[in-house]
Amino acid sequence: MEYGADGHRAEESVIEGRNTVMEAFRAGVAIDKVFIANEDSDPALRYIASLAREAGVAVAHADRRKLDSMSTTNAHQGVIAVAACAEYATVGDIMDIARQRGEDPLIVLCDEVSDPHNLGAIIRTCEASGAHGIIIPKRRSAGLTATVAKASSGAVYHTAVARVTNIAATITELKKAGVWVFGAASGGDTTLWEADFKGPAAIVIGSEGAGIGRLVRKNCDFTVNIPMFGKLSSLNASVSAAILLYEAVRQRST
Repeated sequence: MEYGADGHRAEESVIEGRNTVMEAFRAGVAIDKVFIANEDSDPALRYIASLAREAGVAVAHADRRKLDSMSTTNAHQGVIAVAACAEYATVGDIMDIARQRGEDPLIVLCDEVSDPHNLGAIIRTCEASGAHGIIIPKRRSAGLTATVAKASSGAVYHTAVARVTNIAATITELKKAGVWVFGAASGGDTTLWEADFKGPAAIVIGSEGAGIGRLVRKNCDFTVNIPMFGKLSSLNASVSAAILLYEAVRQRST
């Protein structure tokens, strides 16, 4: 079965039981998230949580009823791990891909995009446009689940996706590496057509409801608005990403 960022059932590969989850970590299985019972006094569960954190995997505490509803074996022993559909890359890997191609980096950062269909669509557009990779946060974000893989039409297997603890801090590191950061925002300080994406660029796409966060927006070099001529004031996150990416592609190809 599959579970989204909030643990609701969909169609995902899950790993249940203490020994099974521990062995999965020891074997290097790509794990997207671990759900652990709210029993901080249990040494085995604390050990599994430490294994997850060492591996950079998000840990969510859940009550027994939630774990029971997620379980397919009825023998979860207080822990369920959701397997990732692909290995996560690092930010360094993404920069290396650009370097190997002899191109200025073109990166998308997703600031708490929680809808797996949106994330999958963004990954698909990144692969099609030749972007070098995507960066997502560990928490409050969709991960590399089966739904994301399906929504990406398999592009997830050809696109570097890095997962980081803090998007704002990652933006700071990218800027130190010479990357200009453009945040997609309604009421941004420059329009889509005025933004200069020709050099090293990272495009930040915000969450479906709130958009990019306050600190993330503050850390961007520019905020970019997409002109709207109808009655609606915003676009779907994946549509916004596609428009900005292909404007970058257009500029880089002229």
